Amino acid sequence: MRTHSHVLSLRPPPRRPEYLEEMHENDEEKQFRRVFKQLAGDDMEVSPVELKNILNKVISKHGGLKTDGFSIESCRSMVAVMDSDSTGKLGFHEFKYMWNNIKRWQGVYLDNDRDGSGVICSKELPRAFKDAGFPLNDALFKLIIRRYSDEHGNMDFDNFIGCLVRLDAMCRAFKTLDRDNSGSIDLDIKEWLELTMYS
Repeated sequence: MRTHSHVLSLRPPPRRPEYLEEMHENDEEKQFRRVFKQLAGDDMEVSPVELKNILNKVISKHGGLKTDGFSIESCRSMVAVMDSDSTGKLGFHEFKYMWNNIKRWQGVYLDNDRDGSGVICSKELPRAFKDAGFPLNDALFKLIIRRYSDEHGNMDFDNFIGCLVRLDAMCRAFKTLDRDNSGSIDLDIKEWLELTMYS
């Protein structure tokens, strides 16, 4: 059965006004909102440049994470796949969702770097992806290695996070479009390009 939903249906339903949301937040959420306001600046949204600065500041404090730093291109890509309202930046809820995932995946990365090399080697990667919530089949795993690992099959921290942010977002997009849970979706060329070009 053809799914006639437009790609824009990936957007979440309208939220309650911000001041109503703040009234119902617990202490942890209020603290996170205060931090977000400092990070996001006057427009209250995180741009790719701001995301790059935030992530690189965080990883500079963790010696166990081998990385050459988050590039502006990888941050643009992460913002694009998380940008559910198509503003080109991350609002509070988009950023919070991604930030919580990054914190969790950082723990997965460190747990799976068994030899303490600072990277996850090809032998460690399948378990790392499984622990992150993405058990991959062989074909997809080989594609991911080709795209995100170095010539030795090692994946550093920024590539690990960039890959997982994209993987998570594309899985969520698919589930949103697969309304009858059939395991398949049907897109026309315009929908396909909208979904893939801004990601």
